[in-house]
Amino acid sequence: MKLWLLLGLLLVPEALDSVTSQEPPKNKRPKEPGENKIKPSNKKVKPKLPKIKDRDPPDAAPKTQSIMMQVMEKGRFQKPAATLSLTAGQTLELRCKGNQIGWSYPAYLDTFKDSRLSVKQHERYGQLILVNSTAADTGEFSCWLQLCHGYVCRKDEARTGSTYIFFTEKGELFVPSPSYFDVVYLSPDRQAVVPCRVTVLSAKVTLHREFPAKEIPANGTDIMYDVKRGFVYLHPHSDHQGVVYCKAEAGGKSQISVKYQLLYVEVPSGPPSTTIMASSNKVRGGDDISVLCTVLGEPDVEVEFRWIYPGQKGERPVTIQDTWRLIHRGLGHTTRISQSVINVEDFETIDAGYYVCTAQNLRGQTTVATTVEFS
Repeated sequence: MKLWLLLGLLLVPEALDSVTSQEPPKNKRPKEPGENKIKPSNKKVKPKLPKIKDRDPPDAAPKTQSIMMQVMEKGRFQKPAATLSLTAGQTLELRCKGNQIGWSYPAYLDTFKDSRLSVKQHERYGQLILVNSTAADTGEFSCWLQLCHGYVCRKDEARTGSTYIFFTEKGELFVPSPSYFDVVYLSPDRQAVVPCRVTVLSAKVTLHREFPAKEIPANGTDIMYDVKRGFVYLHPHSDHQGVVYCKAEAGGKSQISVKYQLLYVEVPSGPPSTTIMASSNKVRGGDDISVLCTVLGEPDVEVEFRWIYPGQKGERPVTIQDTWRLIHRGLGHTTRISQSVINVEDFETIDAGYYVCTAQNLRGQTTVATTVEFS
């Protein structure tokens, strides 16, 4: 009995040490069931913001999309540059994507209904083909998609295409002109162009006055050279008038253009400046009478006339004749005089009343009237 008591007293301290070692530390709390065992981190993380794509402002103009392609050899396609140089004789084929395509090209090809030009509309593209090209074909070729609603169509400015093509031909530095002498009208309220265009982009072109003989500098302020148009008079005045020509140099060769007569315009642009006058405002029965309508205007602006006269409803026979000519009115000023005259023979009472003349040009119309009485 004493032996067992002694063994028990010896084991008690070891048991107490084991129990003490299992107690949790005083500075740590016991974890609750299901609590995350990962320690929270105090490290600051910069939040990642989603990238926002740049957007055009609401009022930004739509980007223009070129729809033109040039057909090359072996069926290859490429977008044409703003300017191209081709050798005369080559075939030009352009295509523009769209089911309704409008075209623009050098005007004379349309004026003379040139059989070398073919324009067709296919299901998905428009096609322009020019065969046996010449130096005279040099110019702007452009296309655009047409947006149509019924029979009304408008140009889609966002889907267009254009290229200016120089057709180089041996012995032709200038685009051929239909005449050997041309007239250019100078007006104080708009630019004037001496249209000596070249067929070689790298050609050096100068402007010359015939008398007194001298070169006219293109300083970019008063006169500038545009390879697609010619020499542009930015602010024309009467001192510019006279006979001029252009000279081109390229590849060691030089050429002179046709001559241009520069005439200063006296009458400003606008609706026709119109007057009317009768040969007599009191006419006896059986006499003849004429009423003259006159317009003084720009030399290159055509005028159309319309008449209203007393015997019109009764189908009274009259004769109407329209004419025009250029007149010089001192200091080199040039004016176009356009006239329309109505003639009535064997005057009757039905011919008495108002004679009304309406003259119209591209900028508007003017109506004038006079009375003729039966005496």
